[in-house]
Amino acid sequence: MKITVEKPTAEQLAKLGARNWPIWEAKPSVFPWHYDTTEVCYILEGKVRVTTATEKVQFGKDDLVTFPEGLDCEWEVIEKVKKHYQFK
Repeated sequence: MKITVEKPTAEQLAKLGARNWPIWEAKPSVFPWHYDTTEVCYILEGKVRVTTATEKVQFGKDDLVTFPEGLDCEWEVIEKVKKHYQFK
């Protein structure tokens, strides 16, 4: 299971409808997380590091991130994060 991070184009975001997805925000913190379903999110602001059993991934503003179903990880919110998100 791998987290994917990409820099989407405006066209990709429009096609996904990402700017219409709900918004989630978090202050700097560390917490465990499990993904029951695949999540795609578009980061509006902030910086996050996610650690899994096999990788550490850092992402931030303007990144499109996909978390696979079944993933167990630990989130470290380094700078206050604000994101659009959608569960598939």
